[in-house]
Amino acid sequence: MIQPATRTLHVDGRDIETDSEGYLRHLEDWSERFAKAQAQSEGLDLTDEHWEVIRFLRRYFHEHGVQAQVRVMIQHFAQAWGPQRGNNHHLHDIFPVGGPQKQGNRLAGLLRTKGEH
Repeated sequence: MIQPATRTLHVDGRDIETDSEGYLRHLEDWSERFAKAQAQSEGLDLTDEHWEVIRFLRRYFHEHGVQAQVRVMIQHFAQAWGPQRGNNHHLHDIFPVGGPQKQGNRLAGLLRTKGEH
């Protein structure tokens, strides 16, 4: 398998290794400061909503060993936020660079999902 190109993001005096799209190479390198720096590099200012999604994604991965599918996110956030905000359209609005599954997982420090190029 060919590994995507590597780049680094400077966080707290350390160079954190990511692939060319910003996915961490090593899950243990994640921190909230990494998420902020990666979001900034993607032109995104993290709000409380972003952090709720990021924390949900990390918790789900920790509990289940896999990334949450978008439908799981929608079910969770429809209940948490109500149908006006807890829907696919809103989640894609707040994560405009690949939606909640790509950009959300990237900021949550999770690995690239299968099938992503």
